[in-house]
Amino acid sequence: QLHLIMLEKKELTKSLEMVQKELQEKESEMKREISEYKDRLQAEKEHQDALTEANQKNEVEIEACQDKINSLEHFISSQKLEIEHLMSNKEELNNSLKEANQTLGELLKTKVR
Repeated sequence: QLHLIMLEKKELTKSLEMVQKELQEKESEMKREISEYKDRLQAEKEHQDALTEANQKNEVEIEACQDKINSLEHFISSQKLEIEHLMSNKEELNNSLKEANQTLGELLKTKVR
């Protein structure tokens, strides 16, 4: 009976060693997977940080472009007003020129008589 118990103990010990080996292998595998996940997470975080930085730079650039657009719109508006003013002056000068030509024509007629 002792011999049977010793055999059973030996088998149980062998079985326990196999289970422990399996557990160690699983633990190693899980540690490897955790390490891979951590690496992936770090890479994704770095990528996210790069995207955030790029977005911030783009926002600054967009704001600068918007300021430039506003400035150009203001410039165009002032140029339109200047053109309107010049057109008005041109019309006034044309009218004055017509009046002066009429007056000159009348003076020349008067002088010829």
